[in-house]
Amino acid sequence: MTPQDRAFLASMFNAAVAAADPRKALAAHLPARPKGRTIVIGAGKGAAQLAAAFEDLWQAPIEGVVVTRYGYACPTRHIRVLEAAHPVPDEAGLAASEALFDAVTGLGPDDLVVALVCGGGSALLAAPAEGLTLADEVALNETLLASGAPIGAMNAIRKQFSRIKGGRLAMAAHPARVVSLIVSDVPGDDPAQVASGPTVADRVDRARARAALRDHGIVLPERLARFLDQTAEDAPLPDDSRLAGNEVHVVASAARSLEAAATVAESAGVAAVILSDAIEGEARDVARMHAAMAREVASRGRPFAPPVVMLSGGETTVTIRDKAGRGGRNTEFLLSFALAVEGCAGISALAADTDGIDGSEDNAGAFADGHTAARMRAAGHDPAMTLAAHDAWSAFEAIDQLFVTGPTGTNVNDLRAILIRG
Repeated sequence: MTPQDRAFLASMFNAAVAAADPRKALAAHLPARPKGRTIVIGAGKGAAQLAAAFEDLWQAPIEGVVVTRYGYACPTRHIRVLEAAHPVPDEAGLAASEALFDAVTGLGPDDLVVALVCGGGSALLAAPAEGLTLADEVALNETLLASGAPIGAMNAIRKQFSRIKGGRLAMAAHPARVVSLIVSDVPGDDPAQVASGPTVADRVDRARARAALRDHGIVLPERLARFLDQTAEDAPLPDDSRLAGNEVHVVASAARSLEAAATVAESAGVAAVILSDAIEGEARDVARMHAAMAREVASRGRPFAPPVVMLSGGETTVTIRDKAGRGGRNTEFLLSFALAVEGCAGISALAADTDGIDGSEDNAGAFADGHTAARMRAAGHDPAMTLAAHDAWSAFEAIDQLFVTGPTGTNVNDLRAILIRG
């Protein structure tokens, strides 16, 4: 991959992140000022940056608390920022959930609660249902993360074991008005799915959760399975009178970020096509589909004429059957993509998470082209065996093709940019 193509791909990622800038995203959605207090709560990988931006924009007395991932905090003046573990909950997340409940307890009808919610909040908001423990919630998350199930299915299940998800935090704020300002990282931008919807109710019940478990072959630990069958209580429904008057706004999303990336490409004289902002599926399988399209464009000029960049968003999954190596869904996608385009000239790609972290490592994603697989072999990493071991990070690190941005302060899910020069 030439330095120019690498920089071009990175510029599209940067534009996608900029389109979801917290200050820009919030400015057009500020609620009306209340007669009473303004309480800010929030959760997610970009919650601290959202809180700081809201403080600058609000310019009136506010107080509150948000929780973000370790290492993702930023300075704020009035809103407390707590940190907790992601993607598996910890004691700090448990304490953060209690702090959010405390912040909204005892409010009146003249008070306003502003909920700043973005991706990552599901793990950060540890609040096991009555009768369960943090260890149960950790076991649930580990089971779901290894299952390969799409985010909608995982959230349908998570909500049955929580006392904060599924609109329950908004219920705790009643009779105060709750305005949820949401940065969507989920396919389709359903606000009830972002962070498992702590302030947004939906109609997912235990029957839907059981269906998700069955459809994706997920076997819960016995204690959790028994709880679901005998004890779990359904979350509030959207038409619950205690939620009347609340507002929900999606202030940033993958669709808008993909459009920003496309604008960058077109301004450089390269046609851009957005395949979808809601692609789901096993990362390695989605990669093979993208690779097949790229090869068709490169060799036959269809369905798009090169030069062109294919853009897509959404959230792929990785099903882990045995012990895994290091990496995340974007590096797994790219490793499978690299194998599928091996030997093809004129194809280069970037896949990265817009929050700046792919999986559990410190990279947002990586770069790949038709020479990537051969370079990995030369560096001592068999790409096929590495893919089977879910150890993509190690292979990309060995050839210096990781894409490292640090925390971006936002999260609109994954960006895949595939440049075909023909």
